Amino acid sequence: MPFIGFSQNFKTVKDTTALKQKIESMSKATTSIEADFVQEKNLSMMSEKIISKGHFVFKKENLLRWEYVTPSRYLIVINKEKIIIKDEKKTSKYDMNSNKVFKEINDIMLSCVQGTIFKSNKFKTGYFENEKFYKLELTPQVKNMKETFKKINLYFDKTVTSVAKMEMIENNEDLTSLDFSNKKLNAPIAETIFTVK
Repeated sequence: MPFIGFSQNFKTVKDTTALKQKIESMSKATTSIEADFVQEKNLSMMSEKIISKGHFVFKKENLLRWEYVTPSRYLIVINKEKIIIKDEKKTSKYDMNSNKVFKEINDIMLSCVQGTIFKSNKFKTGYFENEKFYKLELTPQVKNMKETFKKINLYFDKTVTSVAKMEMIENNEDLTSLDFSNKKLNAPIAETIFTVK
């Protein structure tokens, strides 16, 4: 199991200023991130976990591509103000500003990747650490986020190069976790991968 240490013995970070500076300098230095991911959904109504795998690409400013490969193919592309979702049957396009939920999710994803999440007044942030990871515990403070999420946890490895894992805990105790691996930072990425025909 490659992610031992994510849930073990976290204690409160004493010097949060230093940690914030580490995350800020990481985000300033990051122009692109490419990684594989494993998404695990634990639904309170079901005993089985739903596991999906795929590939994630981020490029400054505001370009994101989530490509699910197994168990089914599913693609989400965020290209500035446009969201494109493509499954095996159809392609749908949305304007970010016309959909508040998408806008919120996009803001969370971008601020996680860019390391600016703790500057947001939309969350109350707790800072924790163990031997291997820093953990940011984000508790939603705004209505539409509170209605869905109880808490969002972000894990950074101690070198703070990028987010290693993200957990989203919903109010019904459903849990979605994303583990990132094989990360490439600041590699050249063609903008064409953020367009979907």
